Amino acid sequence: MNWVRIRKDSIVVNGDVLSTENTGQAMLKEVYKKHIGGYPKFFKMDALCKLGLIASELLLQLESPRVTDTEQRAVILFNRASSLSDDRNYQATIQDAGNFFPSPAVFVYTLPNIVTGEISIRNKYYGETLFVVLDHFNAQEMFNVVREAFLDPMTSDVITGWVDCENKDDFEACMFLASAVDQDFTPEFINEIYNK
Repeated sequence: MNWVRIRKDSIVVNGDVLSTENTGQAMLKEVYKKHIGGYPKFFKMDALCKLGLIASELLLQLESPRVTDTEQRAVILFNRASSLSDDRNYQATIQDAGNFFPSPAVFVYTLPNIVTGEISIRNKYYGETLFVVLDHFNAQEMFNVVREAFLDPMTSDVITGWVDCENKDDFEACMFLASAVDQDFTPEFINEIYNK
């Protein structure tokens, strides 16, 4: 099973360290330019969406052939912080009545499910999308939600994992591509990769 693990200072893809010169958002921008490109919308995204897009793109680059334009792939992600980083940024634009400047560019990202939407739009996935906010990383709960998605006979595989962004330079992702018949996708496997 393919997986990607991103921390604010490192990226590991299926056990191989991806060499980077930067950390934080600069690292994500570097990886986008070197390994992804072709999606200028990336530069308008918030930190959570950038993280989710980078993790999903690195994950999908392992797929041969890459699957797009399908109703059979779901995108189900989890985190703890929801969109708190953007909520704080938006609150700063409306806090002071004398300096009131609400920004639609920030407001659009005050929902965590925007990242599942961005991944789906980029790849033309028309299956289920879901973003679940948990109290803490919980591999068993994540596994249960994904297994439940497979009860829909239309869903053959799921891009899933933990995509959490405390602020623009403090983030982590642990993403998988799990299929309905994949025996390796277990809570133990999720924990093992998350703890790498």
